[in-house]
Amino acid sequence: MSLSKTLIGVAKGLLPDYLYLSMHHRKKIGRFPNLVKPTTYNEKILYRCLHPDPRYANLTDKLTVRDYVKSKIGEQYLIPLIAEPESFTKEVFQALPSAFVMKANHGSSFVKVVEDKQMTSFEELSALATQWLTTDFYRVARERHYRAIKHRIFFETLLLDEHGAVPADFKIYIFKDESGRKTVFIAVISDRFREHPRGDFYDTEWNPLEIGIGRFERSKSPNPRPENPQLLLDIAERLAEEFQFVRVDLYSPQGRVYFGELTFTPGAGVSQLRPASVDYEWGRYLQVERAH
Repeated sequence: MSLSKTLIGVAKGLLPDYLYLSMHHRKKIGRFPNLVKPTTYNEKILYRCLHPDPRYANLTDKLTVRDYVKSKIGEQYLIPLIAEPESFTKEVFQALPSAFVMKANHGSSFVKVVEDKQMTSFEELSALATQWLTTDFYRVARERHYRAIKHRIFFETLLLDEHGAVPADFKIYIFKDESGRKTVFIAVISDRFREHPRGDFYDTEWNPLEIGIGRFERSKSPNPRPENPQLLLDIAERLAEEFQFVRVDLYSPQGRVYFGELTFTPGAGVSQLRPASVDYEWGRYLQVERAH
């Protein structure tokens, strides 16, 4: 990295959250946000980043959220946990099965899929774990609720679909108005760990929607309807019922349903939604809430 880029990175790190988020939004979305009277979806997510509900931290933590899920829908929907060690040692590595997923609990994209333990090593995974554990995810996008999460490494069972591949990720965006009426959008993220991941949106009747997001290409043809669409929606709505808005991530390999995570600030307020009008449409569904 050049000296100039290093200095720019240091300078950005010194910016107060409000200014950093405004500049980041301008770079990603193309305009400066209104954080005094937010109207778009992304502006209101930025507001959440700056003024998080105290409940967000515990429910964003990928380990502590398991208690919430167990109490709301039952332990059977949790991905089986292999280990959550205080520290990652060679003994922990040796005790792991031949296939597993290594994750960190305190941020996004801290995921390592291991399909064959013989193709990796303790040293490789330990270095990756150290990198994750020393990353202050709050500093990445200034989502303030991440500051309260204690950094941990953990290991889960590797889920595979009927083709032996990592299953699609169902990201279910649930908005609720003052009357309790829900507006729901379902994003299906496929081939997440391949070169060209795909992202497709559907309504609750599984009709394709003309919505694109971020780096994800849209599929040339609609995804097959899941075996249990109503169960997916029922579970997502049960987990979301205490909130005006949350994104619930689920997996459904081979007819089963498993919980992924709860996300209260998706995209950290810089989700590149296509067409741009979606940012304004979703902004009408999302209310600015004061912390409890």
